[in-house]
Amino acid sequence: QVQLVESGGGLVQAGGSLRLSCAASRSIFSITAMGWYRQAPGKQRELVARISSGGNTNYAESVKGRFTISGDNAKNTVYLQMNSLKPEDTAVYYCLLRVGALTNYWGQGTQVTVSS
Repeated sequence: QVQLVESGGGLVQAGGSLRLSCAASRSIFSITAMGWYRQAPGKQRELVARISSGGNTNYAESVKGRFTISGDNAKNTVYLQMNSLKPEDTAVYYCLLRVGALTNYWGQGTQVTVSS
């Protein structure tokens, strides 16, 4: 069983930055994509950013230009650099590792709170 360990969440003022990290507990082969999702209270979980094994990225419109996703397949680690944070970015952030076409591993979630 693979576990994903997230770190880097916390409380920050609006305009500040945080860097989230997510590492797998063991080596994983055939990673096809890594990503970050978030879920705010009372809202559905939504995609924040995703990176494919080939390095292609896509972002939610609300974070474009502020967030950057990067991954290290050799270390089975994915990062999310978040700059110019806004109160509306407050949510629990979850990382995702996709293996092949159908297998997803989720992190336990890390809280990000942005104060105004």
